[in-house]
Amino acid sequence: MSKTVTPHPAIEGAFCPVFHRAVELIGRRWTGAIVRALLSGAVRFSELTESIPELSDRMLSERLKELELEGIVARTVLPETPVRIEYHLTEKGRALTPVFDAIGAWSYAWLVPPGAAAAAGDEE
Repeated sequence: MSKTVTPHPAIEGAFCPVFHRAVELIGRRWTGAIVRALLSGAVRFSELTESIPELSDRMLSERLKELELEGIVARTVLPETPVRIEYHLTEKGRALTPVFDAIGAWSYAWLVPPGAAAAAGDEE
């Protein structure tokens, strides 16, 4: 069952507490990278740490717990030997796909990729 997203009612002033909460949630350090990695499907903890450079196990664990509490990520324990745990986005988490697509498009249009500025300086 998919939730229909409706535009927010007009709010006087520039501050919207609901928008602010959303930005604070997905804007936390490493959260965007974790959600982006999960957009491709279910993965194990070790696969997440391998796919996101410099992300510590402790920070990954903390962010996954936060995202799970928010209903964005689900943790599935597979009864195998050894036990296997996978993480995947819930419907609420998958609903972030267009948001991440928009951020990706904006970033490639407006931000310089890491190392590109140094490479451009080498050409002079």
